[in-house]
Amino acid sequence: MSRKKSRVPGEDPKTKPRRAPSSPEALASRASSSAAIRETIESVVVAFVLAFLFRTFEAEAFVIPTGSMAPTLMGRHKDLEQCPVCGYAFQVSASDEVDQNGHRKQPGYSVVECVCPMCRFPMDVGPDNSLGEDYPSCKGDRILVSKFAYQFSNPKRWDVAVFKYPGGAKTNFIKRLVGLPGETIRIENGDIFHRPTAEPESRFTIARKSPQKLLAMLQPVFDNDTTPAILKYGWTPRWQAEGNAASSSTDDDYRSFQLDGSVSGDSWIRYRHLVPTTLQWHEALANDGQPPMPRVEPQLISDFNPYNTGLQSRDMGPEPGSSGLHWVGDLALSCTIEAKSNVGEAVFELIEGGRHMQCRIDLANGSAVLLVEGLDDFHPTAPTAIREPGKHEVTFSNVDDQLRLWVDGEVVTFDGPTEYSPLQDMRPTQADLSPVGVGVAGGASLHVDHLKIFRDLYYISVGGYDGGYGMRRSTDPLTDFIDYEYAKNVLRNPLMWDENQRMPPAEFPLEDNQFLALGDNSAKSKDSRLWPLEQNEYFVDRRLLIGKALYVYWPHSRDKLPGTQIPFPYFPNFAKMRLVR
Repeated sequence: MSRKKSRVPGEDPKTKPRRAPSSPEALASRASSSAAIRETIESVVVAFVLAFLFRTFEAEAFVIPTGSMAPTLMGRHKDLEQCPVCGYAFQVSASDEVDQNGHRKQPGYSVVECVCPMCRFPMDVGPDNSLGEDYPSCKGDRILVSKFAYQFSNPKRWDVAVFKYPGGAKTNFIKRLVGLPGETIRIENGDIFHRPTAEPESRFTIARKSPQKLLAMLQPVFDNDTTPAILKYGWTPRWQAEGNAASSSTDDDYRSFQLDGSVSGDSWIRYRHLVPTTLQWHEALANDGQPPMPRVEPQLISDFNPYNTGLQSRDMGPEPGSSGLHWVGDLALSCTIEAKSNVGEAVFELIEGGRHMQCRIDLANGSAVLLVEGLDDFHPTAPTAIREPGKHEVTFSNVDDQLRLWVDGEVVTFDGPTEYSPLQDMRPTQADLSPVGVGVAGGASLHVDHLKIFRDLYYISVGGYDGGYGMRRSTDPLTDFIDYEYAKNVLRNPLMWDENQRMPPAEFPLEDNQFLALGDNSAKSKDSRLWPLEQNEYFVDRRLLIGKALYVYWPHSRDKLPGTQIPFPYFPNFAKMRLVR
């Protein structure tokens, strides 16, 4: 049975022209077209394979669920771009608004009040706030995590790492690695100490941060650029002049100072931590900021974190401990200086436990020297760029038993060690109520402004073991060993400080492939200190490590187009995209 050949509809077979044999050019063209199609298909397949491999071995996106790493990384939070009193921008946790699956706990359940870290104003952020502002809650930061980082290299101390929770491997956690395999970690007075686990007779050594990590982990205490706005409400300025120093501002707003040591010796400005309470703010507002104002006593700088001050009900009152209960002596000062001549010295001072730590810079040649009260043989020196009249940004820190100096953003290298031996200065004194100062000596004249004070992270020593490896059963970093009223009084009166106020150290021995992981927000972090002690699972086994946090690629979106009132809820928030340090 013969089969008829198909034909093109409308074609007359009698008039159909005979097809010539394919030419070499036509064959080449046809081959080229087939190759292009094949190449396209292969490219698509390769792209999918590479994407899969990239996700599997290189990087993966994660969402931060809680505020345990705040302010380094944000969980669900409110991003307050401007305090109505001082204009400072900060964030407050809103994680309690939702359950573990991200669903609202109940209609209307929302953060309604929080506290500004600069002026301590109790800020109304509820849906019916008096200012009529909209304070939406934002989802947590989205980060990229390098899954390749720990395949061929060892994790380092202070890395921010993602790992599977030892108590339930389906849950991802993100914390900072502070303890490494084979060492015993001690948490004491807010610092991290380590020694080899196999050498229990050896001494603990403080774990110091690199200059880059130190700057990244510093927490803001006070930005003096907010002072003019705070003074309008009648509060006493925190920076005040001593001796020949006087405010250089024509409106006397205490934003900047002129230090003149040419008349009768040294001249200083000093900081006092004058922090009004919520009750004092209400009293001041009721009096329209007119005298007499509530008396605010200076107090020690504490581990206060504004991220933890959110309230779900205005009738609840602040959570105990949210104002900070632990004295922090590791501080840093940043400011801008302008020398009016090349005579004398600029002096920067930090006080811890009554000990005066100084950096003195000779304005004639820019030479800097570091000094610690009581250590006569400690005087490392270094040249700096401050060699002639002009503006310079200076940062001076006393963190982890080490002094450091930055000039114009560059860390200064000294001719000798800037670390010092433990000074047993773990007990505050009256001098710690004025812990930061800037001065001049030898006839120097100096203009100072943009004063900022920072503190180091403070790790609360709960959980773990005592020094004799007896297991401790403490489970709450805010309540164990602390009487709130007593602690608040101690912060205002260092003479009340005694050994009972110090939380005992907690120790965590680590074996091979075991890491200790802590959250930057120590008062609100479920981390190695608080994991089930009866199972001894306070460590993270290396096999549970997923990777190293690299970059916040998608912080919360902007709700409007920049510079307009046009709603656009998914506009990228470029200003808050950042590397994870």
